Amino acid sequence: MQLLNASGCLDALTAPETILMLDAFVTKTVTPEPRAGNAPVRIAETELGMLNAIGLANPGRERFVAEVLPRLRELGRPLWVSVGGFTARDYAETCEQLGRDGVAAIELNLSCPNVDEAPESAAEIVAACRAVSANPLYAKLSPHAWDIGESVRAVEAAGADGISLVNTLRGVALDPSLRPTVARTTGGYSGPALKPVALAAVHAARRVTELPIVGMGGVQTGRDALELIACGATHVALGTVLFADPDAPERVRGELVQELARAGFPSVGDAFCAALGTVVNLDN
Repeated sequence: MQLLNASGCLDALTAPETILMLDAFVTKTVTPEPRAGNAPVRIAETELGMLNAIGLANPGRERFVAEVLPRLRELGRPLWVSVGGFTARDYAETCEQLGRDGVAAIELNLSCPNVDEAPESAAEIVAACRAVSANPLYAKLSPHAWDIGESVRAVEAAGADGISLVNTLRGVALDPSLRPTVARTTGGYSGPALKPVALAAVHAARRVTELPIVGMGGVQTGRDALELIACGATHVALGTVLFADPDAPERVRGELVQELARAGFPSVGDAFCAALGTVVNLDN
């Protein structure tokens, strides 16, 4: 089991000490052209989490490859590059430009709730990237899909090497005057209340695939990480918790060991898929 960060929840260059607590670092999403992001207000706290409507602010792939990627390589952790776009061609061209040098994996951001989505399906985008990239490709999917298993099957057939679940849910928060707190009205909701959604998505995905799954959504403690593993997550990513607790990776890792012992499992591998019972049916 590897411990990662969720894309966009940690700036490696301003918090290198936190990066060293992780097994791999996932970058902010890179798009073909530079993006300033959405107009403020772009972040709002909620009772059990936060809304963000950043809008994929980033320097664009040319500057990322030329300036940011070399600096990230110096941090000494495997790099997963999050790639976004507005057409399948956008995604594919960025994946091709990244190459393999210093890139451990590419996470395709197929479900950002704060920008317009590509007209192609997730599977079509994965297929376009697979055609030009030899890097491991992880498809980051939305929890909005009613049948997440169908989406997982589709991206696997298109060439995905792994799955990331879940991206944020679309939400709205109101201020005291009953106006939306973020300028775009809606934002991506993350935080503790997202965990049951993440557990359900990982559980459903594991029933239809043997691919590695990065489970994320509402992870605050070692117990949360253990529950994702029990539902079939191969790896676990920390998101919103990193804003308040930069030492969370070390803490969660220690708590996971304690929770394994408390639940009677000798190792992480013994707890893997425990919530699915004795049979993991990969034929349905």
